[in-house]
Amino acid sequence: MLNPEQKLNQKVFSHDVEQLPIRKGFGEGLLFAAEKDERVVGLCADLTDSTVMNLFKAKFPTRFIEMGVAEQNLASVASGMAAMGKIPFITSYAMFSPGRNWEQIRTTICYNNVPVKIAGSHAGVSVGPDGGTHQAIEDIAIMRVIPRMVVISPCDAIEARKATLAAAQSPDPTYIRLAREKTPIITTEATPFTIGKAHIIFHPEGTQKADVGIIATGALVHKALVAAQKLSQHGIFVKVLNVATIKPLDEEAVWRLAHETKAIVTVEEHQIKGGLGGAVAECLAVHYPVPIEFIGVHDVFGQSGTPEELIEHYGMGESHIITAVRKVILRKK
Repeated sequence: MLNPEQKLNQKVFSHDVEQLPIRKGFGEGLLFAAEKDERVVGLCADLTDSTVMNLFKAKFPTRFIEMGVAEQNLASVASGMAAMGKIPFITSYAMFSPGRNWEQIRTTICYNNVPVKIAGSHAGVSVGPDGGTHQAIEDIAIMRVIPRMVVISPCDAIEARKATLAAAQSPDPTYIRLAREKTPIITTEATPFTIGKAHIIFHPEGTQKADVGIIATGALVHKALVAAQKLSQHGIFVKVLNVATIKPLDEEAVWRLAHETKAIVTVEEHQIKGGLGGAVAECLAVHYPVPIEFIGVHDVFGQSGTPEELIEHYGMGESHIITAVRKVILRKK
């Protein structure tokens, strides 16, 4: 059942659940952040409509800079503005920022420890027909390895809006990962959000003990919830942990779930190496080793297709999560 303490959308399992692009939440959050703090500025690499920075540009044209197709300059100019007291948000497709300008992000932003916020839109294979060249499935890995960088992966548009507002108030360099396609609204305005905190959003009813812990992030959190509900109907009980902040990872929440269930499945629309699964495995290797199954992309590139076709092709659908849960139960025995 949905965790009532999280005040989640009660229509999350309904066929008519509202769906919005996660990137839209970022655009709205940036607008709100700018209204609260005049230091917030926006820079984009010629993709204002796609990244939904167009809302900011329309309301605050004098605080917006169009950098053109020059992602390295995007990061470097933002770093200079941050050094002068601004709070810059930079946007492009995740494949290009942080994909193309990683060295500038590392050296001019993180090495100098300035509060630039990088919004990487169109992440994951669900970009669909754009194909493998535009499908960022390595971005979590390359960002979380940089010292001082915070990495956030919201599960829906509402959480993305909250994450953007929180990032604007943080002194840390921050990467916010955004999906292109519409995804079901899981959270509500009353659902808690704090950078660095993970939350159990699904658990067995009553006193029933969970057999497996599912740790999910981003656009696939909804599929993890649906898989959990289907498993409960067959007598397999799980808890679902929504990890919106991949770095710093809420290690206490991770090892507590592992200690209770003795088996973990991680779910992400990203390479299984270096992403959420890697972060969870690193944590548990130190604190509480248990069997783990990883749902994600297995060391291959993306390709063209519809978003749902690609999710299924790369083994990230509900049926694959269910299979992973059943498999990890056998491993812990």
